[in-house]
Formats: sequence, C-alpha cells, structure tokens
Amino acid sequence: MFKFEHQIYFYAFSAIPVMVLLVLIYSIGRKRKLARLGDSNLVEQLIPYSAKRKRAIKVILFMLAFSSLVLALCNLQTGSKLTEVKREGADIIVCIDVSNSMLAQDLQPNRLTRAKYALEKMIDALEGDRLGLIIFAGEAYVQLPITTDYSAAKLFLESISTGMVPVQGTNLAAAINKATESFSNDQEKNKAIILITDGENHESEAIEAAEACGKKGIMINTIGIGSQNGVPIPIIENGVVKGYRKDRDGQTVVTKLNADLLKTIAGKANGVFVQASQSDVGLGAVLTKIGELDKAQLENKMYTDYEDQYQWFIGLALILFFVEFIISARVSEWFKKLNLFQNAVK
Repeated sequence: MFKFEHQIYFYAFSAIPVMVLLVLIYSIGRKRKLARLGDSNLVEQLIPYSAKRKRAIKVILFMLAFSSLVLALCNLQTGSKLTEVKREGADIIVCIDVSNSMLAQDLQPNRLTRAKYALEKMIDALEGDRLGLIIFAGEAYVQLPITTDYSAAKLFLESISTGMVPVQGTNLAAAINKATESFSNDQEKNKAIILITDGENHESEAIEAAEACGKKGIMINTIGIGSQNGVPIPIIENGVVKGYRKDRDGQTVVTKLNADLLKTIAGKANGVFVQASQSDVGLGAVLTKIGELDKAQLENKMYTDYEDQYQWFIGLALILFFVEFIISARVSEWFKKLNLFQNAVK
C-alpha cells in the first residue's frame, strides 16, 4: 500500500510543458541565427564542437531530475504495518447523477459542483463508515469500490464530471441496482444508499428497485438537486456559457426536479427525501437518518504505519543533476582527438 503525503505538489509537473516550450523556442532561434551565416549544412560543418545529441541528453536529464524532485516533495509513503481493525459503522454508497442536466445553474455554480462540495464535507465527517461512489446517467458505473480510504474517495470525487457516462438520461433504476450489487452479502442491516439527482426519470423500474432494497433492509436516501420550476441546461465551453441545449424542434430544454419520484423511492426503502438548497444540500439530515441503522462491527485490514520514501527521489535527482552538469554541450578538443564523440558532432 502506498500514498503521497502532499499531493498538491503534483501541480508542479505543469512546469514541464513550459520548459519544453522554452527549449523549442531556443532551438528555433538558434537555427535562425545560424541560417543568417549562410547555408545551414555548411555552417554546421564549420562548427565541429557542436554536440546536438548531448544538448538533447542534457535537456532530458534535467527534466527527469526535476520530475524526481517533484515526487520527493509529494513524499511517497509505503505501508509498513498491516493491522486488523474492528470498527462499528455503516456501508454507504453515494450515487451521483452526471447527466447534462446536472450542469443547470439553479444551484451555484451548478448542480453537480454544489453536490460535490457538500460530499467532500460529508467525507470529512465520516468515522468508521465505509464509502463507495457510483456515477450514473443513462447507465451506471462504479467510480470507487466501497472503502475506508477517505483520501481516495476525495480524489475520485474531484474527478467526477458530466460526460463521464456515454449514454445520456437519468436511469435511477440502474444506479440503485449497481449500488445493491456493490454491497457485500453479509450484514445487510447496516447498508445505505444516498441518491443525488434531479430525478428526471419517469419509469417504474426505479420504484421497483427501491422496493427490492427495502425488502433487503438497504436504506435509500434521496437528495433532490435543482428547482421544481425548471431551468435551461447550459452549453459550457472553457468555463463559459455559450448557449442552452435545445430539442429537435429547436425549443430550449428545461430541466425540472422530480421531487415526487424521489420521495416515493425514499419511502419504499425506509429513507428520507431532502431537497437541496444553495445553503444546505441536505447531507446532514441524511447522515442523521443513516445513524439510526443498526451499526455492525466490521473488520478491516489497514496500514497503520507508513514510511517516507522521499529520500530515494532526492538521491536520484542529485545523480541526474550531476550527470547533466558534467556533460558539456560542446565536445572538447581532447575528447575529439580520442574519437569518443564522433556521433555527437554529426
């Protein structure tokens, strides 16, 4: 088991494309300057100490050394002690609607982003519970299998966006069934599903799936995201609204919260329905309801001690920087006479 202690430093890798661009600009500028002196092939022959391959090697070594330093800052940690921990908690699977309607802006900045903000706070409040993530639109997929690794849950949550599911729609039955399949077969009394959606689904399969969960003792809590009055679905490009989605007849598509359906689903599976607002998505009320479950004592193997591995990356970076330093961009006359770098001057 391994993890990175300071994941924020991964953003430093964005400097690599900038450095590559600067190298390309320098190379193009150098070629232009040489071209002014005359025929480029002749000029290259008149500069015997130039070492193209060595310059490329120096750049590659510098990039690798920089990358190694970034990994050192991130501090890779490996688990060194595996222990079995007994805990009391519930198994919770959050099903998040990622259909295009979740981009509607009746909640700011939009429905999906507002739900993700609230879920991140909910994860911080969990103690002893296991958590899984499922994304759905016209189909449902497991984004994160059920786990107690809350850091991983946050990472997967951050990556969720509309468009991740190729089939559009709001297939609530698929989400409920996928969540049911994702639970383990034992201790069914401590299982709960949190369904976050605008509920734009009018098929009876969702209610039937909820009834099946209720019979198995699986609680379903629903959170309605959006307005019952309806708002248009924006088309967003590079963070800017370019227009609104239209149907085949050219009419603007309006998305409305189907609160009645979500209330029915929650009622069939002994849960609660909460309509999200700008100030409160409603996860607090849902967690209170989940707290009423008979919490089972679960056994879970986890790493309790982690060892830092940053020193290996620092050592590698120093070696690479040293090798890069001692490689000259030009071939010395002494080495040239020894014919050690014949390929470098070609």
